[in-house]
Amino acid sequence: MSSNTRTTERKIYIYIAAISAVLNAVLLVAPILASKLSADLGLEPAQVGLIASVELGCFSLATVPAFLWLRKVNIRKLTLWCLLVVITGNVLSSMTDSFGALLAVRAVTSFAAGSIIVVILSLSAKAANPSRAYGLFVVSQLAMGAIILFLFPVIYAQRSVSAVYLTLAALAALCLFCTLCVKGNELHAVPGERTAVQRRVFPFACALIAVLGFYVALGGVWTFMGQIAIASDIALDTASSMIGIATLFGVAASFVSTLVGENARARYFVLGGFVLMGVSIAFLYGMPGLVRFVLAAVLFKIAWSWLLPFLLAEVSRVGGPQVMNATNMVIGGGLAIGPMLAGTILQTTGSFTVMLTVALSILAVAVLASLVVFRAANVSAGEPEQETVTA
Repeated sequence: MSSNTRTTERKIYIYIAAISAVLNAVLLVAPILASKLSADLGLEPAQVGLIASVELGCFSLATVPAFLWLRKVNIRKLTLWCLLVVITGNVLSSMTDSFGALLAVRAVTSFAAGSIIVVILSLSAKAANPSRAYGLFVVSQLAMGAIILFLFPVIYAQRSVSAVYLTLAALAALCLFCTLCVKGNELHAVPGERTAVQRRVFPFACALIAVLGFYVALGGVWTFMGQIAIASDIALDTASSMIGIATLFGVAASFVSTLVGENARARYFVLGGFVLMGVSIAFLYGMPGLVRFVLAAVLFKIAWSWLLPFLLAEVSRVGGPQVMNATNMVIGGGLAIGPMLAGTILQTTGSFTVMLTVALSILAVAVLASLVVFRAANVSAGEPEQETVTA
C-alpha cells in the first residue's frame, strides 16, 4: 500500500469516527435533555417524548431522499452544508422557549445530521477495510457515550438546556475541519454496480432484516435493563453503576474489533457475538441477583459492541453503499421499535420473562437472516471488486 493510499485511508477513518461520534451525541444525551427540557421549559412528558421521537424519526427518514442523491453529490460539500445546518439548529435550539419552534428546529437539525450519517455508512462500505471503518463508527459513539455518562451529569447539573445545545453546536463546528478528509466523489456510481445490486434482492432484504432484528432485540433489552434490576431488588444506583461499567467493556470490545478489521473469520465473529447476546439475555431470566445481573450486562454490551462492525461489513457486501443507505433507516427503526415493543409487552403482560423471550426470538430471526447474508457475501467475493475510497 502506497503512502498516499495510507494517508487517504486514515483521513477517511478520521472523517467517520469524529463526525459519527458528534452527530450521534444528541441521541446519547437524550436522558439529560429530557430532564432539562422539563425543568427549563416546563414541557410535559408527552411533549418531551414527541421531541425525542421527531428527532430520531427525522434522523432515520433522511435515508429516503438519499436514494436519489447519494451516488451523485459531492459529499464534501454536502457534509459542509449539513454541518452548518446542524450548528445553526443547535444554536437556535438554545435560544427558543417555544415548544412548536423547538420541535421544528430539532426536526430540521436531525434531518441534516441523518443525511451525513447516510454518507458515513455508505463511505464505510467502500473503505479499503470496511470492518475497521464500521468498528470506528461504533467505538467512537460508545466512547462519546461513556464520556456523556460519566461527565455530562456533573458538568451540566447546574446549567440550563441551552448549555447542552451550545456544546453540541461547538462540537459540530469542530467537525467542519473533517470535511477536508474527503475528496467529494467517493460515492459516485460505478458502472455496472446497479445491476449487481438488482441480482441480490433476497440477500438485500435479509441484510436489512438481520440489522433490524439485531437493533430491535438490543434496544428492547438494554432500555429496560434498569427496570429488570429494580424488579430483582437491586438498587437503582448500583444498577446504574454496573451499566456504566458494562459500557466501558463495550468500548473496549468495539476497539478490539476495530483493530482486528477485515478477517476471514468475520462471520464466525458475528455468530459468536449473537450467541453471547443470547446467553446474556438468558442470564436475566428469573430475577437475577447482583452477580448474575452484572455478568449479563457486561456480556451483553461486549457481545453487541464486538459483532456489530463485522455484521455491517458483511451486510455491505451484498449491496454496497445503497444497502448501507437503507441500513441507516433500519437502524433508526430498530432503535425506535425495540423499546416500544418491549414496553408494550411489559405493560400488557407485566412479565420480563415474556419480553426477554420475544427478544431472543427476534435475535434468532436476525441470526437466520445473517446466514443468508454470509452466503451472498461469498458469492460477491467471486465478482469483480467494487471501487474503494482509496483507489
